[in-house]
Amino acid sequence: MKIVVLDAKTLGDTPFDKLQKYGEVKIYERTEKEERKERIKEANIILTNKVIIDREVMEGNENIKLIGVLATGYNNVDIEYCKEHKIGVVNVAGYSTESVTQICIGLLMELTNKISKFDQYVKTGKYSSSGIFTCVGGEYDIHEISNKKWCIVGLGSIGKNVAKIGKGLGAKVYYYSTTGKHEDQEIERISFEEMIKTSDIISIHCPLTDKTKGLFNYKVFQEMKKSVIIINMARGPIVVNDDIAKALQENLIGGYGTDVFDEEPIKASNKLLEVRSEKIVFSPHIGWATMKQ
Repeated sequence: MKIVVLDAKTLGDTPFDKLQKYGEVKIYERTEKEERKERIKEANIILTNKVIIDREVMEGNENIKLIGVLATGYNNVDIEYCKEHKIGVVNVAGYSTESVTQICIGLLMELTNKISKFDQYVKTGKYSSSGIFTCVGGEYDIHEISNKKWCIVGLGSIGKNVAKIGKGLGAKVYYYSTTGKHEDQEIERISFEEMIKTSDIISIHCPLTDKTKGLFNYKVFQEMKKSVIIINMARGPIVVNDDIAKALQENLIGGYGTDVFDEEPIKASNKLLEVRSEKIVFSPHIGWATMKQ
């Protein structure tokens, strides 16, 4: 049995030595697009985190028996091709629920409470020279989450966990089902139209599919409250990158926090990097990566 790991570097110092008992193992720190076909040509098992394994790269390869996605989302694998050729695909469901929830709340708190701004206010000496015990008003306004309408997009394990935290913070929590099939006994489901027109907070936790790609675009942003905060913990392409950059520049929405991008790592030319505003906060797709002590 031949096993290949295509992007070991994305898992930090995770050891792969236990794989040795299952066969011959080849480990690559990272794999570029043009290197994929050559590196998997003899592999029976492919382990990938974010390297794309599509029809083009698998075509004609009869050795592949199993693809293991070292993450929860598996949109980087051509599932239809795998079904056609009886190639097994497995992922790691549920491992990052608490971790992703934690980063989601962190991004939201940065946008509502401006934590890094106040940190700098103290560290730069502005607080010590202010003459008063606090810092309020104007650019230093902060906002409560309590009583805000918070809509969860995608009520899977992460969405449900975020909903629990939202309720704990006093928000009025609802959800939108991207499939239209999901039902929940505890949380009210609302339509897409109601969500975009009435929500104060929208957090995205759904899979990337043909239906969800580009779900949040410029036309949608135009219909939202100007104070709405959007948090994307799902996949970058669910939000149209250039459209949300434009919406932020034009003050159509109140804020955007994201852990994911349409291309990863983010390109230096990405329009979001041109948004010089406290209305936007990033993390580099690390929502899954907390260390358990």
